Amino acid sequence: MSVMLDAKDVFALGPVAAVAAIRNALTEGLDPEGDVPRVILPLAGGQGLLMPSETDGWFGVKVATVAPGNTARGLRRINATYLLHDSETLTPVAVIDGVALTTLRTPAVTVAACLDRLRALAAFSPGGLRLVVFGAGPQGQGHVRTIRAHVPVADVTVVTRRGGVSPSWANRHLAADDAAVAGQVRSADVVVAATSAREPVVDGHLVRDSAVVLAVGSHEPTARELDGVLMRRATVVVESLGVAFAEAGDIFLAVREGLLDAEALVTMADLLRSGAAVRPDRPMVVKTSGMAWEDLVVAIAVYRQGGRRV
Repeated sequence: MSVMLDAKDVFALGPVAAVAAIRNALTEGLDPEGDVPRVILPLAGGQGLLMPSETDGWFGVKVATVAPGNTARGLRRINATYLLHDSETLTPVAVIDGVALTTLRTPAVTVAACLDRLRALAAFSPGGLRLVVFGAGPQGQGHVRTIRAHVPVADVTVVTRRGGVSPSWANRHLAADDAAVAGQVRSADVVVAATSAREPVVDGHLVRDSAVVLAVGSHEPTARELDGVLMRRATVVVESLGVAFAEAGDIFLAVREGLLDAEALVTMADLLRSGAAVRPDRPMVVKTSGMAWEDLVVAIAVYRQGGRRV
């Protein structure tokens, strides 16, 4: 009999356990390159996404929709449901809130990739890290929450197109054209790009050599949040080479412009399993588009904690 796990059940797992689930899956041998590519379907009101994956005795699929017009309607732009099955019998065991799952797993993936770098930065910043977050939505907030769960954070600046009242999780809220944004980026230890922008929102000249940049907003080869200047300067970490070139405009466009060497990309699996080198004197960029295996391993952790209790 399937159990229903709502947003409260998903978030009860917490960011520390979600990051651990991602890191453990990769260190134990999960191969993201073997994941089934997501299916993106054009729909009258936007897009439909089907994301199936199987690992470690489990099969799951996320059914998601992206409706750009919903913002003007006061509705969620992204909706999703996750179905988790036992691989042996193919029996459905849980129906999980897919929006909450995505909100939890997306920052878990980026933080899993850069956790060692974050801890190294924190060791030299006793007062806590300084964050600049482009985007005030759930992913911006989720990244702050996940980073805070692992290292001290001293200051958070959120940047949006128009600015506005500061959300509870930030110290200030600036408009993108505010002159103060450049100074905040120059001093930031961590820059998060979690927007729906199709053109770069981060000026690559401003990012510190020691900084970490996490980009999660785009999953189309023609859209980017980071410019080629930053990609040329940085060590760039991706979930999967196949997905990076198929879906990540930040990667695809920088390579096409001759500003990023495709051979220099570092995968998360290589980083966590073989300790691939990430130079401390260059920015570290983690670019993710979202993959089905990530949803699955976090969904398994959610079910193991909450499903059996329910």
